[in-house]
Amino acid sequence: MKAFHHRLALAIALAPSAAALADEARTPLELESNVISASALSSSPNDMVSPAAVLQGDQLMLRREATLGETLDGLPGVHSSSFGAGASRPVIRGLDGARVRVLSDGVDALDASTISPDHAVSLEPMLVERIEVLKGPATLLYGGGAIGGVVNVIDKKVPTYIPEKGYEGEVELRANSVANEGAGAFGLTAGAGQFAMRVEGVKRQDDAYEIPGAGGEPRSSKQTGSYNDTDTATLGGSWIGDRGYLGLAYTQQNNRYGLLAHEHADCHVHDPRDWHCASHDDEGHDDDHDEDHDHEDAEGGVPYIDMEQRRWDLRGEYREPLPGFELGRLRVGHSDYEHREIEGGETSTTFRNDATDARLELTHAPLLGWRGVLGGQTLRRDFQALGEEAYVPPTLTRNHGLFLLEEYRVGDWRYELGLRHEWQDIDAEGQRGASHRGTSASAGAVWSFAPEYSLGLTLSRSQRLPTAEELYANGPHAATRTVELGDPELEEETSHNAELSLRKHTGRIQFSLSLYRNQVNDFIYAADTGRDIGGGMREIQYSQDDAVLTGAEGEVSYRFTAATQASLFGDHVRGKLRDGGDLPRIPADRLGVRLDQRLAPSLAGQLEFYRVQRQDEVAAYESETGGYNMLGASLTYDGRLQNTDYQVYLKGSNLLDSVGRNHSSFIKDEVVLPGRNLTLGLRLVF
Repeated sequence: MKAFHHRLALAIALAPSAAALADEARTPLELESNVISASALSSSPNDMVSPAAVLQGDQLMLRREATLGETLDGLPGVHSSSFGAGASRPVIRGLDGARVRVLSDGVDALDASTISPDHAVSLEPMLVERIEVLKGPATLLYGGGAIGGVVNVIDKKVPTYIPEKGYEGEVELRANSVANEGAGAFGLTAGAGQFAMRVEGVKRQDDAYEIPGAGGEPRSSKQTGSYNDTDTATLGGSWIGDRGYLGLAYTQQNNRYGLLAHEHADCHVHDPRDWHCASHDDEGHDDDHDEDHDHEDAEGGVPYIDMEQRRWDLRGEYREPLPGFELGRLRVGHSDYEHREIEGGETSTTFRNDATDARLELTHAPLLGWRGVLGGQTLRRDFQALGEEAYVPPTLTRNHGLFLLEEYRVGDWRYELGLRHEWQDIDAEGQRGASHRGTSASAGAVWSFAPEYSLGLTLSRSQRLPTAEELYANGPHAATRTVELGDPELEEETSHNAELSLRKHTGRIQFSLSLYRNQVNDFIYAADTGRDIGGGMREIQYSQDDAVLTGAEGEVSYRFTAATQASLFGDHVRGKLRDGGDLPRIPADRLGVRLDQRLAPSLAGQLEFYRVQRQDEVAAYESETGGYNMLGASLTYDGRLQNTDYQVYLKGSNLLDSVGRNHSSFIKDEVVLPGRNLTLGLRLVF
């Protein structure tokens, strides 16, 4: 709300009189400066050597959806893996899974979302204060494997300050038309002296969403099984002193959502690598069960996931912890995660992930003009898959890393150097263990060659270590309709990335443009072997080959008046194997326009249109997807009632009721995106 009032005061001060507009034409406008905590050196996006984006305030409120992937979808360079209403990870520059790190204030989400696209990210968007997106591999503080980028989710679960009036909080209620959604969230922070407490929670219930009618016909049905029920609760507390804080929070999340396009097959193995499958229709499957998914589950209809995560977060910061050091930061996350895949009313497969991620950072005082951060990180992951689809044996992964990031400023230049070394050991039940080592380095510079402009160049070499799934998978996976075969002999993959970015961050015209080329040696990917093994299942083999990803992305905005701004945005990425052929599920090109209009001091509107192009650059045995148009609009009204600020918002999406298929999704051929939707919400801040 503070950010909103700052912008509102600016709009009123520049009231649309002729004299004011004339003055505005001569005076540069400067956007609000955001500090990115994931940069470690608390840099703003304009100082970063590689592109970064921050979602917060009104922008986050209007973009927020039920999943993290859908919330971020639409940012330049960011798409969504889109596996129904309950599971969706961000896809950055055509890369997803383990190549995109999803963090909760610096530590891993500690769920099972990197294992399969039908597994949900366990971070709740309605409890988020800010989302930071760092693109490209120059993010060595969080793992050399993050060659796509990093998504850092900032929340309030561990208080970092005592509220000025002793308490503060927020309440939000929302509903939509496409899935008959009902959702509510609340948060309350209270404190006195040196102690503060935080309690927050979310309850969401979405029915199966409506899909557009085909060929201009009226809307025909709902997307079977696309429901999503979630409840989350957190209790946290902190000790807060003059030089820092130390706090602990406990979060429990329960999530139940349908598995779209999930077709079970009876598979049998004749020898350790020779699988054969036969089709099997789930008993009781009936597309008419959409109206009441509780009834649907009881009758054993569409399969669904029942997930529970219990998570502890320990966070602390302390200024001047040691001589020569300005700040120490501690982050520890521990998660007990389990989800059951229910078919025909019975548990078919159980996934468990008992994991701990810890990191310590120390920011040293300037030394010979260099200021930087050094630290270490350790991750322990005990993973089990039990039941019909236990295609990965129980594994214990230990990953450790040491990192260093340094910056040097002189005149109009900012230089950045990064170095990380990590080592990983994986023990697999009944298999030979695997050990890998990786070293990553990056160098970049930002030149502020004019008061309003900056030019950035980044060069990096990053190594990603194979995951347990890529090494040891051996069995059927119904979500992707494949039998997955791992390879214990896989080696580290090495990425060489070059990126050039140009930004203009003040003035009537502002823009951010980026060009990049990412050459990955020994790229690990799931290659379709061409073998149809029956039951609608195909065989994929985790293999290595050299790959190249090239792309461009950007956004340009022009402010006509203090109340009117237009923007043009888009992205393009191509992923190819060096020896010929395309990488699978690379997002289609996207180009759009947006108009932001202040209609009154308390009323703002936005209109957005974008085109997703046809994707016909496809991998072997992969289908093409057609292009489609998306139209959205929103209105927000801000007011104050006694000591409470409130916002009422109305958001429309897919107003043209277009039929769209997300090329990044494993289930694009069977599942279309939601149809026309209206969302009405109310947010109170006190």
